[in-house]
Amino acid sequence: MTASLTYDEMLERSAGIQKRADIYILVGGGLIGTTVFGLLGLPFFLYGLWQIKRAEDEGLPIRPFLMTFVGALVLVDGFLNTLGTMIDVFANHSLIIRVFEMGWGLFVDGGYAWQFNSIWYGGTSVPGEKAWEIANVFVLFPMRVVAAWGFLQMKRWGYQWMIISSWMGVYAWVGYCFNMTTYWEVRFSDIAWPVYGWWIYNIWYITPFIVLPYLYTINREMFTDD
Repeated sequence: MTASLTYDEMLERSAGIQKRADIYILVGGGLIGTTVFGLLGLPFFLYGLWQIKRAEDEGLPIRPFLMTFVGALVLVDGFLNTLGTMIDVFANHSLIIRVFEMGWGLFVDGGYAWQFNSIWYGGTSVPGEKAWEIANVFVLFPMRVVAAWGFLQMKRWGYQWMIISSWMGVYAWVGYCFNMTTYWEVRFSDIAWPVYGWWIYNIWYITPFIVLPYLYTINREMFTDD
């Protein structure tokens, strides 16, 4: 079928597929980022990726699947961390969050169970944890979401900010890990999964370390300034 299309028709069809796929990826990534509706968002997310993969296999001139996968991965990373951190910063007095955060604290990270909601801005009372939350929820993670979307739209600024925000992610990961171990007697005592539980959870935060080497292999001329 692809062979019978003219080049202009192939470009038009590719653009349509990519636009639809990106909408599915955006909706799915956003739902996954809420955590509560994560399973609901997964089919949308995977379907968007599958559309790109199928079009690439058909030989259509479309954004490479690996590039799409990397951009989508960072998009989900940004959504998960933005929304996940926001609930502790802004919704800490709601019943569902108090139950969820205290449960999370007793399961993996005692920093969320220690004197929860006892300081004036609510949520976790560990000073280092709260400082990282404020910095990340207002700067780093929203930046990651916007950069990933711009990257998927093949914008040069999206590509540039993907690199910048990934290096910022490395910085945040190192600082956050040190913050965790500084209060180890609070965060890793009397919980179900102490140190190894944190490292299982922390695997997701190595995204910048995986993404950065790939970003430096991409030909930046593929991206537009429009």
